[in-house]
Amino acid sequence: MNWVLANLDVVGRHTVSHLVLALPPIVLSLLLAVPLGWLANRVRWLRTPLLTGAGLFYAIPSLPLFVVLPVVIGTGIRDPLNIIIALTLYGLALLVPVAADALRQVDPRALDAADAMGYPAVRRFLAVDLPLAGPALLAGLRVVAVSTVSLVTVGAVLGIPSLGMLFTDGFQRGIIASVLTGIVATVVLALVLDALLVLGGRVLLPWTRRGPRPVADLATKAAGA
Repeated sequence: MNWVLANLDVVGRHTVSHLVLALPPIVLSLLLAVPLGWLANRVRWLRTPLLTGAGLFYAIPSLPLFVVLPVVIGTGIRDPLNIIIALTLYGLALLVPVAADALRQVDPRALDAADAMGYPAVRRFLAVDLPLAGPALLAGLRVVAVSTVSLVTVGAVLGIPSLGMLFTDGFQRGIIASVLTGIVATVVLALVLDALLVLGGRVLLPWTRRGPRPVADLATKAAGA
């Protein structure tokens, strides 16, 4: 505890750096996964390559990817952009299959109800398909958020500032308190982001807080959101 109190500025600085690296991949993963999931359902021959490729990509170890990526995109080994791009790709590997399944499992009766109300395709997707797939997308996004917060720490091995620096510095200098602080801070940060996502889901998807509703009513509620 004495070490933490004496180094609050260091912990705070690394926490901010960690957030700067973690938040963009989480947001980008969601923004890119939804259209890719839609595409996987609309273009049949793309579904298998997209979903299989996503699963295989997540099997690539993070540290080698962080090292190889700068060679591919022409950035420096310590450029934070490498971490953001790599973690976005990992996020897509997790979220694209979720998005594809979530959109595919929207009840056809809800879509028929929206069509009967005269919704054009784009508006129906934004007002009905996407909201009704929202709970599954939120569940997948929570996994992506926790995974991303964890993977950011690996970048510290390459000298990229984050809470992972508390691990590397602590091991090198034999300061156990630094290592434990890094672990606890990373877990707390992941839990805070997860809680914020749950709260955001309750605000954006209020109908999920209620009991089962008729499908047509769900479509109407989603359209009016």
